[in-house]
Amino acid sequence: MLISLCGSVGCIWNFAAAHSLVIVTANVPYEFGQRVDIEILDGSERGNVYLNKKDIKGETRLAITTHESADVGVCLRNYLESDSHEKLSRSVDLDVDIGADAIDYNAIANQESLSILEVEMRKLEAVVKEIVEEMGYLQRREMRMRDTNESTNSRVKNFSILITIGIIGLGIWQLIHLRSFFKRKYLID
Repeated sequence: MLISLCGSVGCIWNFAAAHSLVIVTANVPYEFGQRVDIEILDGSERGNVYLNKKDIKGETRLAITTHESADVGVCLRNYLESDSHEKLSRSVDLDVDIGADAIDYNAIANQESLSILEVEMRKLEAVVKEIVEEMGYLQRREMRMRDTNESTNSRVKNFSILITIGIIGLGIWQLIHLRSFFKRKYLID
């Protein structure tokens, strides 16, 4: 994907499961008087910074492994190295591969002397494994949400019972109070 840095910062965010391989390939053409820094971080509560590299040039490949399931952000910062007041503008070719897409199957095929069919089977196996892990994650998340929903439902039910008892008690107290008031004023026997 081609990113145009107009200004100083540009970030791309992608979701990655826990313990996933993420490979970022950035192709930064040389521009006189400008410097590009790259930072890879996640959007979790802790805000992990996986990698921070300054002054990248040409094609640069960076690899990380995520700690937890979260959005992974690749932030590019463009700096002017001179004091000129030119507008910061730059195009960067960025490729982010996550999970099974990040594995270099050509290298595996060459190393293990695999046929094209065997390489495709390995790719499919990795994709299926990711899908099964994602389904397990979604199932655990659904169970957690169901438990939260049931807990909230029971609390609302108990609160509504308490409010109903309170309203009935207040109504009975009002009847008793009005009856005694009217008896004092001799309006009823």
